[in-house]
Amino acid sequence: MSKHSDSYVKKILSARIYDLVVETPIDPAPRLSKRLDNQVLFKREDLQPVFSFKCRGAYNKLLQLSDAERAAGVIAASAGNHAQGLALGAKTLGVKATIVMPKTTPAIKVDAVRSRGAKVVLIGDNYDAAAAHAQQLVADKGLVYIHPFDDPDVIAGQGTCGMEILRQLPGQLDAIFVPVGGGGLCAGIAAYINFVRPEVKVIAVEPADAACFEAAMKAGRRVVLPEVGIFADGTAVAQVGAENFKLMRDTVDSVVTVNTDEICAAIKDIYDDSRSINEPSGALAVAGLKKYVEQHNISGQVLVAINSGANINFDRLRYISEQTEIGEKREAILAVTIDEKPGSFRAFCKALQRRNVTEFNYRFASDRAANIFVGVQVSGDGDRAALLAELNGAGYAATDLTDNDIAKAHIRHMVGGPAPQAGSELVFSFEFPERPGALGNFLNQLGGKWNISMFHYRNHGAAYGRVLVAMQAERSELKALASFLDGIGYPWRDETDNPACRFFLGSH
Repeated sequence: MSKHSDSYVKKILSARIYDLVVETPIDPAPRLSKRLDNQVLFKREDLQPVFSFKCRGAYNKLLQLSDAERAAGVIAASAGNHAQGLALGAKTLGVKATIVMPKTTPAIKVDAVRSRGAKVVLIGDNYDAAAAHAQQLVADKGLVYIHPFDDPDVIAGQGTCGMEILRQLPGQLDAIFVPVGGGGLCAGIAAYINFVRPEVKVIAVEPADAACFEAAMKAGRRVVLPEVGIFADGTAVAQVGAENFKLMRDTVDSVVTVNTDEICAAIKDIYDDSRSINEPSGALAVAGLKKYVEQHNISGQVLVAINSGANINFDRLRYISEQTEIGEKREAILAVTIDEKPGSFRAFCKALQRRNVTEFNYRFASDRAANIFVGVQVSGDGDRAALLAELNGAGYAATDLTDNDIAKAHIRHMVGGPAPQAGSELVFSFEFPERPGALGNFLNQLGGKWNISMFHYRNHGAAYGRVLVAMQAERSELKALASFLDGIGYPWRDETDNPACRFFLGSH
């Protein structure tokens, strides 16, 4: 037991936040419980006044400020839930609040912050740019900076969630699954649980592409991730907080990481059991709980997942629903070569052994063979492997694209076959900040030095748009092209040898 974490128990018990914060219910998840053979419970932090737990920590921090600090006004950099929590807390106490947000922040979140009386400053394309400007305003105007997670009072405020759980569940309780970005919620809950009921496991859950706490645990110190995935934007943090790591390294039992497809499946699970829709970060804990149960073959336990937030853009639901079946391992995405002759598709369907086809994309490309992009219903990873073996055994060249992000984000929408007249092509994927004029600016940056022979743009309601581009260029030009792309300033990746691109776009 850590002495450092012990000191937080008093701070958590003395947090006087309930004139604003709601004690959220713990709801049963009967469908998921039956499926997993465990009692699964949801701690409904999505029912807070700002639809997220963040108001706990922000309000507790505001309550600890001196009269002079409150008079000076507060500021934070945030694109999401911390902004709304701080704005509401400041309005309640009559404190002036300034929130610096990236220009890419969806209008729904900007409007929500403004509606709670805060001044919004839009600057930069990402959190780092917003945070730098916020610190400049602190220096220039004497405002008090309220950190979203790396602050003892914020951590203690979030820890009240753990206090509620133990009060609401005095009987059997085996594990609590907590989402981690910077670590404010997890540090507070783990400190309290570790002191009061140390036999209860606290399990951190992170996105696989933003697992800064797992990286810190492996290294024995905080590390900065070179790049961070943006799907679960509420937990897209490159480095766990210093105070948070100090607490969590001694009080968290283990870390689970989950991918985008697994998060999408968890969003559907939560909807099925509660008829509520969580944002990707809000569903992290459920995704981690499911994975932990599978990995450790657990049954008969009482498991709590914290549904941490529901601030999701409606536009994102289309993408999420597309990924759900893959996340549940109920769909395999395959590239298959079949003969280009009448009856070939019927013969292929027969080889599927009565499995349902969920998606089929095809375009005539040559007289010899046809490349098809097909989704097939399966019952799990074992069934997917069996399907591939059956198809290969029947003489079909089948490639598994189920885990291929480019295939799922782009290729499934653009199966058209190769374009021989385009000549030699190099294929690249890009992410660019999603704001008015962003696509035009991206094309201007590309300029006209290399001709674009294929272009597919997709936005799924996130802060960043995704583009797949082919340029007419020889492989010998890759070094010069890479130098040019670095100069544009957008994250990019060479996809020329991606199996999905080679299969369907004819990139060689």
